[in-house]
Amino acid sequence: ELYSQELIDVGATCRSHIPMTISDQQPGEAGAAAREIADRVILLIIALYAGLFVAFGLVLDTPAEIARGLIAITMSRDTLLTDYFGVGGLGAGMVNAGLLTLAACLVYWLARAKMTGAAVAALFLVLGFGLFGKNLLNVWFIVIGVALYSRYRGQAFATNINTAFFGIALSPVVSEILFSSALPLEIRWPLGVVTGLGIGFILPAAAAQLFKAHMGFALYNMGFTAGLVGTLVVALYKSYGFVPDPVFIWTTGNNLLFGGFLAFVFTSMVVAGFALDRGALRGFRRLLRESGQAPSDFIATAGFAPTLINMGLSGAIGMAYVLIVGGELNGPVIGALLSIVGFAAFGKHPRNIV
Repeated sequence: ELYSQELIDVGATCRSHIPMTISDQQPGEAGAAAREIADRVILLIIALYAGLFVAFGLVLDTPAEIARGLIAITMSRDTLLTDYFGVGGLGAGMVNAGLLTLAACLVYWLARAKMTGAAVAALFLVLGFGLFGKNLLNVWFIVIGVALYSRYRGQAFATNINTAFFGIALSPVVSEILFSSALPLEIRWPLGVVTGLGIGFILPAAAAQLFKAHMGFALYNMGFTAGLVGTLVVALYKSYGFVPDPVFIWTTGNNLLFGGFLAFVFTSMVVAGFALDRGALRGFRRLLRESGQAPSDFIATAGFAPTLINMGLSGAIGMAYVLIVGGELNGPVIGALLSIVGFAAFGKHPRNIV
């Protein structure tokens, strides 16, 4: 009885420190429906930003030029650094990132996945890395591999969906094999597909174990995992004589164009946050007191509106830094900035990034 009472006391204490959610305010089916609508709103806002990238790309180049650029991007090897603005053109790079993120949003919607801070981070990583390594072809084999792992374990795909879209950090491995001139066509395509599926199948278990190595102090746990898995894959293929050539495609001279676009994106996030919740500033102050150690779901901690403000401000700080040090706004750098934006929903804020 004492143990039961202690649990009750602990539960009451925890509830007193957790912001009231829609489901707390509306119990039962009404609360579940409201919570589902909230997830849809978050997913819709992310899809709108992805659509903005597509629209901006269509402004930069003609549809014919974009189509040719998308083909070039899809068939590129994608090893770092492969700036898609240099491979397919400015418009094609933006359209590739936007369409890929819209497709990812569709997968999240079909899987009925909860839109947590980690989910927002994963989708903005897709948007960012869709400018320099992820394309409409090379990501899906790893995603399917994670889905096969989920089926093997008897789990819903939604359980591992964030792992799937974080794990496509290794998608250049697939492109390197698919389009390598060192291998005949009848070998490289089956090998590329099997490699992608195999990577996806082992990533969830590997990520769960490797999280213990840093205990959440590194927010890019899947990046750490992907780095180790990628090292093993490359070492294996090198042992058979398959040594990839280095790639360096890096564009310059577009700071004014992309600076204006990103300034609009980051400002709109702040404005949208205040539009969604006039009291969002209180939640934002609460986020600034967090250490950010993973898992730090800022949406659960303070709500989506303060998180959106945090995303916009963090992205603006990152862009200001790039411009101050004389950096270039191109595919890889914008991808890095969108990584900051995404993880501003899952651990990053102005106090701990500066």
